Amino acid sequence: MSASPAQKAEQAEQPAEPKKKNPISRIPFWVQIVAGLVLGVVFGWLARQYDVDWLKTTLETIGTIFVGLLKLAVAPLVFFAILVSITNLRQVNNAARLASRTLLWFMITSLIAVAIGMALGLLTNPGEGTGLSRADGAKPESAGTWLDFLKGIIPKDIITPFQDLEVLQIVFMAVVAGIAALAIGEKAKPILTLSSSVLELLQKALWWVILLAPIGTIGLIGKAVFKYGWDLLAPYATFTIDIYVGCALVLFGVYPLLLATVAKVSPLKFFKGAWPAIQLAFVSRSSVGTMPVTQRVTERLGVPKEYASFAVPFGATTKMDGCAAIYPALAAIFIAQIFGVQLGVKEYLLIAFVSVIGSAATAGLTGATVMLTLTLSTLGLPLEGVGLLMAIDPILDMMRTATNVAGQALVPVIVAAREKILDHDAYNSASADPVEEYEATASESAASESESKERVPVPA
Repeated sequence: MSASPAQKAEQAEQPAEPKKKNPISRIPFWVQIVAGLVLGVVFGWLARQYDVDWLKTTLETIGTIFVGLLKLAVAPLVFFAILVSITNLRQVNNAARLASRTLLWFMITSLIAVAIGMALGLLTNPGEGTGLSRADGAKPESAGTWLDFLKGIIPKDIITPFQDLEVLQIVFMAVVAGIAALAIGEKAKPILTLSSSVLELLQKALWWVILLAPIGTIGLIGKAVFKYGWDLLAPYATFTIDIYVGCALVLFGVYPLLLATVAKVSPLKFFKGAWPAIQLAFVSRSSVGTMPVTQRVTERLGVPKEYASFAVPFGATTKMDGCAAIYPALAAIFIAQIFGVQLGVKEYLLIAFVSVIGSAATAGLTGATVMLTLTLSTLGLPLEGVGLLMAIDPILDMMRTATNVAGQALVPVIVAAREKILDHDAYNSASADPVEEYEATASESAASESESKERVPVPA
């Protein structure tokens, strides 16, 4: 016997039973990442210790697929993020002032970072006693000179930068398109609406990739462990320690000091809110790949969305305290000492100049080879030195990228605080993991949509 229309209406009004959560999703995301790190180390050690070929292949494949998925969205994500972020500045009061202050603080923090890198290099002499020589290195296929850097900004056509992942050229095209859209005004509205929709679509897809980060971590860390044992790392021990110590000093020394004295906010609250982005950057080694999480945590820290949507994408492609400041400073000293080249005051000033002006050359991707060749060619140091550092670059890049991303979240907080547009209540309460929050929001959205479908009016 079928139910009466009244019974059907009553059943439709009853709230749907909550969906049972996947057991894995109940585990906090940061715990999943830490578990991935531990498992990666264990599997990598087993693969190296017992020469397990299938395990090596599996770990390498997992890591390669994860990084490939991140890179897949990089080109369109950078283009649409920069384009939309520039046009979003229209909605912010004193947009030009905010943009100039953001750039100024990018430069200030880069100068501090490069000074720390040079100081560590002078104190520890990382290139002495390594036993390495010119024969151990190799010239890179292409060297980054200032002429190449300037010529490389302008694309020859529209397709090639996206095909070859020339991020600097993509940024240039996005900036030009954004400024042109502002100049056109109302006529550009359909394009901007489409761009915003495409950006949301890309970020949604990238969130799904980010949720795979714990699995990707196992592959990436495992590969690093089985590929680079202590025998290989021994000559680079001082240099590797210098990179990690330098980044740690900036991350946990300089940044908290700036937050406490310049922004006048709690450093602990910052790290509590920004930690998900920092840990994902450590694993993925990609500032651009981490960008959706960085933007989410920056907004949760009380930075207005309109300003964060400009500052974070801009920072993800140009703000590199780890890759473009600490690393090239230490690498230049390391290589100069190995090749017996004496550096003077002029050379150290050049290192600082290159770090501040040329940081866009790193372009938010894994590795910092372009920035290193740019620094070495400016100083007249042998480019074979690049080959000396390529072997351990993935290990160094994890800490460098974590420092980069922390700085990309830090500067918008400092600028927003000084301009009195920071939401201090949101800043002090930013504790939830944005990845978990995203999952919860998505679930609520799906439940709400399902409920609205069920509550279709039933004819009497």
